[in-house]
Amino acid sequence: MAHLLEVKDLVTRFYSDRTTIHAVNGISYTLDEGESLAIVGESGSGKSVGVMSLMGLIRYPPGRVEGGEALFKGRDLLKLSPSEIRKVCGREIAMVFQDPMTSLNPVLPIGLQLGESLRKHMGMDKAQAQVRAAELLALVGLPNAADRLKDFPFQFSGGQRQRIMIAMGLACDPSLLIADEPTTALDVTIQAQIVELVKELQQKLGMAIIWISHNLALVAGMVDKVIVMYSGYIVEQAPVDDLYERPLHPYTLGLLHAIPTLEQRNQERLASIEGMPPDLRKPVTGCPFAPRCPYAIEKCLQAIPPLQAVGPQRTSACWRAEELRGVHTFGDKL
Repeated sequence: MAHLLEVKDLVTRFYSDRTTIHAVNGISYTLDEGESLAIVGESGSGKSVGVMSLMGLIRYPPGRVEGGEALFKGRDLLKLSPSEIRKVCGREIAMVFQDPMTSLNPVLPIGLQLGESLRKHMGMDKAQAQVRAAELLALVGLPNAADRLKDFPFQFSGGQRQRIMIAMGLACDPSLLIADEPTTALDVTIQAQIVELVKELQQKLGMAIIWISHNLALVAGMVDKVIVMYSGYIVEQAPVDDLYERPLHPYTLGLLHAIPTLEQRNQERLASIEGMPPDLRKPVTGCPFAPRCPYAIEKCLQAIPPLQAVGPQRTSACWRAEELRGVHTFGDKL
C-alpha cells in the first residue's frame, strides 16, 4: 500500500551574503493514512523548516529547498507550481501554527476568516460557509459557536484562539493536519485540553497528523511514532512505546532523562546535555552530536553515521546504537 506522504532526502538551505545555513540535511520518512507522527528536537533542529519546505512556505531569498522529494498521494509537492501547492495545502493538507495571534487577522471577524477557505476550496456561498463555520467552532469545543462568528480574535482567550486555528485547519476535511507546536504559548491545563481535542478529532475524522514539538513528554500519549531531529538530521525513528522504553541514540537518551518526573526528589537536579548545539553555518564532517556525546569515539568525529535499521520499524544514526541497548541513564559507561 502506498504511503500518504513519503519524504526522501529533503535538503533545505538559507543563504545570506556571507554564509549558508544548513537547516535540513537529507531527511527521509513516511506517513500513512490515519497515522500520527511526532517530530521532536530542540530549537534550531530543523523540525519546522522540514514541514514548511513540504508546503511551499520557504521563500527565496533567503531560503531554498535544494533537493529531495515529497510525495503526497503520489504527487511530488516540491515540483508543484505556487498555484498548485496552494490548492493542495488549502484543501488536502492543513497547518496549525504555534501563535494564533500572528495567524489570525486582527481586524476581521472569526466567521469571515473561517468562511474564506470554505468558499474558495469547497465552493460554498456566504450563507453555507457561515453555517459550516459555526459547526466547526462547535466541533472544536467553543460554546455558543454561532453567536461568536462576528467576534474578533482579541475577544477570545489564547486557548480559544488555538481552537479556532484547529477549526480553520479542519475546514476542508484535510487528509493531513500539521500542528507546529500549537500548545507552546499555553499553560499546562490548556495544553492538555488541546492535545485531547486533537486526539479526539483524529479518531473521529481519520486524518493523519504530524505534531511538531520540543516536548517529548507532551507527545508520549498522542502519536504512533516519533522522529528525533538534531542539527537538521534525523537521528532516530521509532514507534512511540519503543522509543521511550529503549532509546537507541545518545541525543534521544539525553532528552528523555531531562524530563522531570514525579519520582524525583526536590533537591535532585534535572539531567542536562552538556555543551552547545552546533553552528549550522558549518557543514559537519562527523556525527553532529559527537561534541556533546559522552559515548563518542574517534569514528564519530570523522564520519557521519547513516540512519540504519536497529529493530522492527526502528532506525538510529549512531555508530554505537547496538551498545546503547544496555545503557539506562545518560552518561553511563558503555
